[in-house]
Amino acid sequence: MTDSPPPSRPSRRTFVWVLLAFFAPLLAAFVLYYGIGWHPGGMNNKGDLISPVVSLPDVALQKADGGTLDARWMQGKWTLVYAGDGTCDQACRDSLRTTLNVRQILGKDSLRVQRAFLFGGSCCDQSYFSAQHPDLVLARIDDTIGKSLLKLFPQDEGAPLQARRIYIIDPLGNLMMRYKSDVDGRDIYADLKKLLSLSHIG
Repeated sequence: MTDSPPPSRPSRRTFVWVLLAFFAPLLAAFVLYYGIGWHPGGMNNKGDLISPVVSLPDVALQKADGGTLDARWMQGKWTLVYAGDGTCDQACRDSLRTTLNVRQILGKDSLRVQRAFLFGGSCCDQSYFSAQHPDLVLARIDDTIGKSLLKLFPQDEGAPLQARRIYIIDPLGNLMMRYKSDVDGRDIYADLKKLLSLSHIG
């Protein structure tokens, strides 16, 4: 009686092909989303996606009181940013109030979100900011260091400080979404709530 040959083991090549079949769709999705900025239409975002996202460097911006922010202040939290003139007219104050309202209605998720006012020119009405926005990060962005960061913001509408935009920065420091200053806060809330539910960072 002859012994039957032992069952053949899968070749290394077969194993590699199985791995490729599994990981290729994930790799393709990553490249489409982060590499070339393709986003599926089903996202139904309210704001304007910045595509591709802009990776902002860690920079130690000057605070309104003359001190210096930690260079990693954008890291670890979602950031709602308003950029504008430091005198902060009524339109500016309305936008800051919008970001405040959005953060407040996030409930427990509000701890994952911070707000910032990036300003140029004369600043600031300290009594107003202390009373109305004690949690607000105030940072100068028209000095040499600030300008190096500001030039990375979308320039299609002219100088960002004059564009009166609200921006979302993700917890990795990526500038990813923007809104006009007269945006309905519910639109920012809808987008941010979705991002927070999908994100495992920040």
